[in-house]
Amino acid sequence: MRFAISYSPPFHGVDPEIVVGYARHAEQCGFEAIYLPEHIVLYPGAALGQVPIPPTLDYPDPLDTLAFVAAATSRILLGTGVLLLPYHHPVVLAKRLATIDVLSRGRMRLLTVGLGTLPREASATGVDFATRGRRADEAIDVLRLLWGGGEEGVSFHGEFFDFEDLTCYPKPYGVTHLPIHIGGSSRAAARRAGRRGDGWFPGGLLSPDERRAQLDLAHATAVEAGRDPAALEHTRWASIEVTAERVEALAAEGVTRIVVGASAEDPAEQRAQMDAFAERFQLAV
Repeated sequence: MRFAISYSPPFHGVDPEIVVGYARHAEQCGFEAIYLPEHIVLYPGAALGQVPIPPTLDYPDPLDTLAFVAAATSRILLGTGVLLLPYHHPVVLAKRLATIDVLSRGRMRLLTVGLGTLPREASATGVDFATRGRRADEAIDVLRLLWGGGEEGVSFHGEFFDFEDLTCYPKPYGVTHLPIHIGGSSRAAARRAGRRGDGWFPGGLLSPDERRAQLDLAHATAVEAGRDPAALEHTRWASIEVTAERVEALAAEGVTRIVVGASAEDPAEQRAQMDAFAERFQLAV
């Protein structure tokens, strides 16, 4: 089992010293990675399910923030939980992600993408909310095509993206393409993970039966696509107070990575929570 930690600027702040201190302490504790969320815009009345989102919450760009974190750390991997893929042009995104990966010496390795659930966030970026799933599928294909292409260039002719003989450098650090994990709590997300993902990162609001059904669906879709279902990483959220017994149960369900987040508001208390977690699971050993 691998353990990562999330940093949520809406609740922990965007102060650069706090962000860097959080990331450095997580690295010292032995956490594998740090994850950041994304919302490009908010608006009065926006909600995640039945939970309203205050429109004044701070949501800095996760990739810019991860690049900032990378410059202040040396080992911790960089992740998104989740990047709203349909709202990014994949040609631009391929360059940004590869640049962060090269400058961090291969640490932009836990990119998790999702579709987003706020219709006005889609319309604000010029995206038809109803087609964002198909757009995301194409974007994944474009990212991998550009990363894997050589000096002769690559071409793509799809529903949303169209180009001829393009090259994209720099390439990701030492790999053909960056891993792309699929986030989401729907069966469509599970199918996308099986068909195109290197990992699956479902949300937390699923019943045990639905969670098992979606994992089975991801694996079955991988087999149908000629892919190895055993190669699909399985990431889950958990409380920073999670017990060893709960972690064992998650491992039995096929979970390979757990992401927690410090729940305290005070930075000193956050560090204490990280210390206790690291000691409980011997992360630094």
